[in-house]
Amino acid sequence: MKRRSLLLAIAATPILHPGLSYAAAPIHVYKNPDCGCCSAWVDHLKAAGFAVQVTETPDTSSVRKRFGMPERFAGCHTATLEGYVLEGHVPADDIKRLLAMKPQAIGLSVPGMPVGSPGMEYGDRRDPYKVLLNDRRGGERVFASYAGSSTTGAAK
Repeated sequence: MKRRSLLLAIAATPILHPGLSYAAAPIHVYKNPDCGCCSAWVDHLKAAGFAVQVTETPDTSSVRKRFGMPERFAGCHTATLEGYVLEGHVPADDIKRLLAMKPQAIGLSVPGMPVGSPGMEYGDRRDPYKVLLNDRRGGERVFASYAGSSTTGAAK
């Protein structure tokens, strides 16, 4: 009887479909309607399995301010997910790591628009850049570093 109960429990367990989103809540992206690199970053997130909701706005600075991300960490778009703020071209794998770790923080940022970051691809060119973990006191620490190269620029 135990074996039958176990088999029924296994059969009743939902099977994860590869097309399902990574996060329960969608990443809400605030971006300028004319920005192609922001759209490319949204495509990067979708390819990584995230559900994405987009709000177009000509003023992302006010969005950053509303969510508490200091202006000095500005990128060209701002996003929110599960209580975190994502600023700029943050790689999807770093977002997944953030969600797994659940640190006390505002979120992650990639200040500026570094060539080679997700959505900012330009041939084989990869400029070095850092993903910063932004704390609630306005400070930051390096969450991931990406080396510049003519190849893929892996996280360190």
